[in-house]
Amino acid sequence: MVNDFADRMKAEQNYSELIDKLPIEQLPVESLQMLDSPRLHGENPEHTRMLASIDAPLPPIIVHRATMRVIDGAHRLGAARIRGDEVIEARMFEGSEREAFVLGVKANIAHGLPLSVAERTTAAERIITSHPSWSDRTIAASTGLSARTIGNIRRRLESQGGAGEQVTARIGRDGRVRPLNNVEGRLKAVSYIKSQPDASLREIAKNAGVSPSTARDVRNRLQRGEDPLPPARCATNRRPGGAHLTLEPKDPPPAPRPNLVSMLQGLKQDPSLRFTDSGRELLRWMFARAIQNNEWDGLVEKVPPHCAYVIANVARQCAQEWQEFAETLEQQGADRSA
Repeated sequence: MVNDFADRMKAEQNYSELIDKLPIEQLPVESLQMLDSPRLHGENPEHTRMLASIDAPLPPIIVHRATMRVIDGAHRLGAARIRGDEVIEARMFEGSEREAFVLGVKANIAHGLPLSVAERTTAAERIITSHPSWSDRTIAASTGLSARTIGNIRRRLESQGGAGEQVTARIGRDGRVRPLNNVEGRLKAVSYIKSQPDASLREIAKNAGVSPSTARDVRNRLQRGEDPLPPARCATNRRPGGAHLTLEPKDPPPAPRPNLVSMLQGLKQDPSLRFTDSGRELLRWMFARAIQNNEWDGLVEKVPPHCAYVIANVARQCAQEWQEFAETLEQQGADRSA
């Protein structure tokens, strides 16, 4: 089900915004409880002692008002007790205990001592059960796991009968509700494309309630004179009027990637780019941001453990921006050639 908390937590970039809006209060240290933490083995004493030795003020902890349970900040609370502090600064969260748990998981992958893979996996299992309508990508953003890993966990839980209530649609990170069987969405995309043939992929996707990649697939199929619904993989559905339709198959295996170095060198030699101010500006922008295959290998071990998941999230955000840039360019190219 769609709820206000899902809307607030739907996108990774909304996390800091949500936390910053929580009211701050001074709470007695002894009034707080340490229950229901995503950490399987409790707090790390060494990390707690390190925090206790810091003279600068630490960020406020986050507390669930209804239960006075610490959602985020167990080590900061422990440090306050070591120092003998009587009160601690806390941001107060209003919401259900299920929502508080999700917020706690998200907080512990965004900063501080990161959760282990086992802890994030256990948290993901719980969130899949408590929020079955959340998409794999939405849960992935909250747990620091990949969407593929979440999908695997969900299928394992479903085979064991522990994936929560059955749903027919899921809420994506953009807050939109999409059916698991997107036959209806594809048919809406067909109607919209026929009525608005010059519409962009984003516009088609928004009006049909499908992803931009699905909108592109539908448009390409129509241009080739094919059925907008792909062949069946495992089940069938029906078009209004009785004709059989099929569920969307998984994406085909990716095609081999062209060599990045060759593509960049080709762009560098292109006269329209090489001999114009705007072209040289574009080349500088591209070369500063392009990453070659496995170029990042040597950087992995240099990343401090407590920064790993934040940097991973930065990488995902950059990848998403590149994907949107690519789709816009492809759309522009298709429009010019039409």
